[in-house]
Amino acid sequence: MTDSVAIIGSGLIGRAWAMIFARAGWDVRLFDAADGIAEAAIPLCAEGLRTLAEHGLCPDPEGAAGRIRAPEGLAACLDGVGFVQENGPERLDVKQALFAELDALAPPDAIIASSSSAIRCSLFTEGLPGRGRCLIGHPVNPPHLIPLVEISGAPWTDTAILERARATYEAIGQVPITVLKEIEGFILNRLQGALLAEAFRLAAEGYVTPQDLDKTVADGLGLRWSFMGPFETIELNAPGGIADYCARYTGFYKSLAADPAPPTVYEAPATEAILAQWRAPADLPARMRRRDDRLAALRAHKRSQKD
Repeated sequence: MTDSVAIIGSGLIGRAWAMIFARAGWDVRLFDAADGIAEAAIPLCAEGLRTLAEHGLCPDPEGAAGRIRAPEGLAACLDGVGFVQENGPERLDVKQALFAELDALAPPDAIIASSSSAIRCSLFTEGLPGRGRCLIGHPVNPPHLIPLVEISGAPWTDTAILERARATYEAIGQVPITVLKEIEGFILNRLQGALLAEAFRLAAEGYVTPQDLDKTVADGLGLRWSFMGPFETIELNAPGGIADYCARYTGFYKSLAADPAPPTVYEAPATEAILAQWRAPADLPARMRRRDDRLAALRAHKRSQKD
């Protein structure tokens, strides 16, 4: 029997999830509250799967596309599925209402995961009869090219459900990590937020241009980070590993931690100072397509270099 998934919300993230599951052989049902959106998403998914195939990231794009459909109505979309991936707006009231519907209509043994990027699972599942099968499965945009998925449960999420979700994401070719305790923003966005705040401060206060700051990451930190994380990075930067690195070099980092960038770095006049130097691309969609093309090439390279 083919595994089946309901993708709730058929925008950019929903379409990416549809491609990921379909590529892995799953029967995919799309639903969107707005009329016509789910149906319109099907040819867009087919196009995306063909693009993945050009980079060696989808062996059978036509077969995968044929597994994606848009049943009429939420109940039909959820009928008999084993997994639900919700991709609604990032608003607590919407999540609460939507998860109440999903919990009422999805099969009792189906996992219900949210793609929420910051809202904690406990905030919209506490009163649900099936709250033990609900969790966060937060992807990184674009999910069909960046495989990380953050799994975060509420205090009442069943441990077996978390393990099943992790195994499911691994089986469809993603790279799941488990958030061991609930925290706002999960892991990736908290790391990204720390880097962004300092980037805004350095550029806004005139220490570096925004363009050169981007080069610092793209042609500096990012090269290492594309295949190893910060702990492995520092382990390899000192003869005695992590403990040696901390003993040698963290005096400077302690002083930085004592003076973090303030929240105002995301407001005027800081943002105005950055935008005055930043040249927005003339064709943003074209730049996004270039990003996706480069990510696909990098993803293919990393897959070919697995240890």
